[in-house]
Order: sequence, then C-alpha cells, then structure tokens
Amino acid sequence: MYDGLGEVQDPGPEGHRQRLRRRFLAAGADALADYELIELLLFLAKPRGDVKPLAKRLIARFGSFAETISAEPRELAKVDGMGEASVAALKTAKAAADRLLGEPLLKRPVLSGWKQLLDYCHAAMAHEPVEVVRVLYLDKRNQLIQDEMQGRGTIDHTPLYPREVVKRALDLGASALIVVHNHPTGDPTPSQADISTTAQLKEAAATLGIVLHDHLIVARHGHASFRAKGLL
Repeated sequence: MYDGLGEVQDPGPEGHRQRLRRRFLAAGADALADYELIELLLFLAKPRGDVKPLAKRLIARFGSFAETISAEPRELAKVDGMGEASVAALKTAKAAADRLLGEPLLKRPVLSGWKQLLDYCHAAMAHEPVEVVRVLYLDKRNQLIQDEMQGRGTIDHTPLYPREVVKRALDLGASALIVVHNHPTGDPTPSQADISTTAQLKEAAATLGIVLHDHLIVARHGHASFRAKGLL
C-alpha cells in the first residue's frame, strides 16, 4: 500500500503508528482524540505492537487524557497491559506539562502573572484523584522562591498545618504565601474547614510579618479565590 509520497505503508500496527505520528506532526494535538494522544505516549514505552486497545481502556477507566496522565501510578498499573515503562511514559507527560506551565512563574512577580498561575495550578492539580495542597512561597517582590507540595489526602480532605507552613516560610526567607488545593469532586466552593484553616494560617503568618495573599481552590469546573470572595 502506498501513502501518496512514494513510500510503502505497512497496513499493520507499525503502519498505524506511522500514520498517527504524521497526523500529529502535520495537524497538532487538536486533530487527535484523547485515546490517540495516549497512544503516542505509549509508543515510547512499547516499541512494537498495537497499543490502541490499551489506550482506549485507559480512557474508559479514567475518562479523559488529562485525567489519565494525572492518575496515581498504582491506579494506572491496575489497567491490563500497563507496565512500569508505560506508567512512566504517562507520568512523564504530566510532569513535562507541569514544568512547562510553571516555568514562567519563575520569571516575573506571581501576582502580575495571575492567568499563568491559574493555568499552572489547574493543569497540575485539577484532575488529581485526591486532595493535594501546595504552598507557593514568595519573596518581598512577590517572585516565587519555592513551590512545595504540602500534603496529599483523601477524596475530600487533606490536612494543612499552619505552624509547619509558617516555619517553612521562615526557613526559606519568604515574605508572602499563596496556598492552593484542589477539590476532586469538581466543585471549587470552599468548605467551612477550608475557611477555618485559612483564617488560622493567615493569623499565624501575620504574627511573623508574612502575608497570605490568597488561597486558591482549583477543580475541573473552575476555581475559587478566597481573596476574591472576601474570605481573606
């Protein structure tokens, strides 16, 4: 079979791989379905064979491309056909996306790049299957010193310890903080526990001259800013 360019195409799995790669390079990711993007990543881990059925199983299990690459490694490994190399390929894609979106935050004051911050937080956390808390530690010019994972919890709770956050801020010489966590339920509305803990953190930070700029909640269906809601 010829592809119109004078090259013979293999009608089997290898031919499919070649066609999919060419379509991606010619038209970009928007031209591919979620399972096809997963296929491209699996090609890196499985140099031979048909990975389309595995890609479709992953999408059926997790729901979308974003949720698949955001899934916990142990959950990915439960899907039939997923080995260590395949899990690593998907998680590498997630790490690369997070780093790409996070890098601009290092080059300007965080508060002047609010859209980049929201894009980064959404990509990094909105599709997490459990609650995750991150703390962005800022210097006096509001430039990012450190972005740290504070903890992982359950589907609807993760602990945030104000004393530990403030102690870490002092260790880093931070002048300000932004706290970010996700709601895996998809609803970014702050809970009463979120409001209470944030008030405690603000008070603990203020006693040492550290400003809590905001607490952001990100979810699949949007985000909530404590400052914008008048909760800070």
